[in-house]
Amino acid sequence: MTRPQDSADLILELRQRLELTQEQFAAHLGVTFPTVNRWENRRAKPSRLALQSIRGLLEQMGESGQDLLTKYFSS
Repeated sequence: MTRPQDSADLILELRQRLELTQEQFAAHLGVTFPTVNRWENRRAKPSRLALQSIRGLLEQMGESGQDLLTKYFSS
């Protein structure tokens, strides 16, 4: 699983790759805009469930998300 200090980088990289605003990304994950904002600004860490959702999203992206899966989720 991703290291806590890396979660902000992961979320920002993924959101930018998908070309989504924080609000759009939050809606996609079923969380609030302030939650995504706190994650990206390192004021909070995603829950295990949120990280599972993010991992699932990367898996759905196929080849375009493979590098992020490898970077943040390989053990």
